[in-house]
Amino acid sequence: MASDGPSNLIDPSIFEYLKAHGEEELEVGDKLHHITAALNRHISTCQGLLSRVHSTPSSKLPPLLKQVEDEGIKPEIETVGELAQFASNYPYYKYNGRWSRSIQNVVNSILLTGWLGGLGTESHPGELGRLFTIEEVGEVLKVPVNLKDRDAFHITIEEYLLALTDITEELSRLSMNSVTMGDIDLTVRISGFIKDLFAGFQLLNLKNDIVRKRVDAVKYHVKKVEDVIYDLSLRNLIPKPETTS
Repeated sequence: MASDGPSNLIDPSIFEYLKAHGEEELEVGDKLHHITAALNRHISTCQGLLSRVHSTPSSKLPPLLKQVEDEGIKPEIETVGELAQFASNYPYYKYNGRWSRSIQNVVNSILLTGWLGGLGTESHPGELGRLFTIEEVGEVLKVPVNLKDRDAFHITIEEYLLALTDITEELSRLSMNSVTMGDIDLTVRISGFIKDLFAGFQLLNLKNDIVRKRVDAVKYHVKKVEDVIYDLSLRNLIPKPETTS
């Protein structure tokens, strides 16, 4: 007669191990969801404040950028710090898909705020047209970048590049709105920056399909700004460089 008890052919510890690790993954996933949800709320606040640049003249940007830093970027920094501390306890590439898009948005907000003249320090005051390097972004967020020597949370080059493509779209829109506000100099400056950035992208050997497609889309942002500049040129609104006799 067959026994109704558990078989001795399978070690019960196998299933105990699987159960424990399955429960751990659920707990880690829940915690990451909680942190990234908080981060996304801060990102929404930051993006909402930054959207006001499209109706704010350059001369009035400093107070707005200060508000962006205090109410948007500082909370982002705190939450990214919490994420980095927790996520570094687990394999980076096992979970990074859960926060990568959010981190791109955070980097985008830093790059755009920095380009508009925000996030200045005593050693490096804010400057219109400044492009933060990936290392400078890491310094702002107080996290490592492009780690190769250990398995821990960090900002990747791909996240930085994708954020760069995002600011070209935002700046191309700003180039048109700055014309409406009568700030032709800003439009010209944006045009030069986006073209230089696109030229820099062409020097890269991009193997990531997502990054390559997003970089290819930048040419449409370049075209949009070129059309604005061309229209201004036809109306003789572009300041001509002074010539020396």
